[in-house]
Amino acid sequence: MDLVLIESLAVDTVIGVYDWERTITQRLVLDLELATDIRPAAAGDDIALTLDYAAVSERIAAFAGEHDFALVETFAERLATALREEFAIAWLRLTVRKPGAVAAAAAVGVRIERGTPPEGS
Repeated sequence: MDLVLIESLAVDTVIGVYDWERTITQRLVLDLELATDIRPAAAGDDIALTLDYAAVSERIAAFAGEHDFALVETFAERLATALREEFAIAWLRLTVRKPGAVAAAAAVGVRIERGTPPEGS
């Protein structure tokens, strides 16, 4: 199994537990590893036969704009479920960072894995 990567994808969403956070959008930064078999696409040089990272990125941006959650954990879990269902992704690793949430840290966040991991990972 191969991995399609999306790194440092920035999206804006309403996220946070404090009242003031519920009135603004904040930036989240995402890294994704998505398991797929790239051989059919590579053999035919055909984007229709691969996991289209542009389409996945657009869906993530839309998801962020459509939802608001208190917790980064909830955002990550619901996004992972949506991506796996909509793009038939067998396994993914998703890191969601919230820059500036803790003054002394560059970012805080979560990393989750869902699905059956590819062999050798």
